[in-house]
Amino acid sequence: MSKTIVMIHGMWVAGWCWDLWRDFFQHRGYTCLAPTLRHHDVEPGALADPDLGRTGLLDYAQDLESFIWDLPEPPVIMGHSMGGLLAQMLAGRGLGSAIVLLCPAAPAGINAISPAALKTFGRLMTTWGFWRNPHRITYQAAAWAILNRLAQEQRRPLYDRYVFESGRAAAQMGFWWLDAERASRVDETRVTAPVLVVAGGQDRITPAATARRVATKYRGDYREFPENAHYVLGEPGWEAIADCVCGWLKAKMVAA
Repeated sequence: MSKTIVMIHGMWVAGWCWDLWRDFFQHRGYTCLAPTLRHHDVEPGALADPDLGRTGLLDYAQDLESFIWDLPEPPVIMGHSMGGLLAQMLAGRGLGSAIVLLCPAAPAGINAISPAALKTFGRLMTTWGFWRNPHRITYQAAAWAILNRLAQEQRRPLYDRYVFESGRAAAQMGFWWLDAERASRVDETRVTAPVLVVAGGQDRITPAATARRVATKYRGDYREFPENAHYVLGEPGWEAIADCVCGWLKAKMVAA
């Protein structure tokens, strides 16, 4: 198994969100690459690129596939939230020596709509034309749904680094049954690499029940951390989760 990890970020952020995990794994001998998705490499607060709203999951996946093909060997593919869905899509293309999904967005076929998700995305989903325009989550929604396990004084500085996200990508995830491209569909029979799914018991974006269904889809391993929520990349207890992932990768490396 490769000692290179490609870390894929989720909505509204960029490669910087992996800083803690990148340091953790690099200190354990891994080479960690955290690419920033198309149109996300901008200064916080900057106006969104007009093309962002029409950029879809397949665009992100194609960029990442090209990035991975340029590597000398198949890497471990690690994704968080929307990045977890992109990791599944790449695995469905036969990429990756192992797949690690942290609080992953669900692929087509798994209903991930919940009262918490509706509370978080309700304002977006009731805005006409959201599926073709950039959007940025409000601070109130982010603090409640994503950053809720962080201390109050840590939430605003992190949120202030958020950038705009694609409305098209959001629609393809949230309304996959209406998507003619079937962008978020993953053929599980083509996922041959070992899969680990990690969930937070307090996650309001990807409930643990949804994460378990993702693990079942790929016949993968499942780990749940009852006291954690969605932002497992930096909330209290992230080190234990990273250590769990590290141990799983070592076990798979030995088994290989």
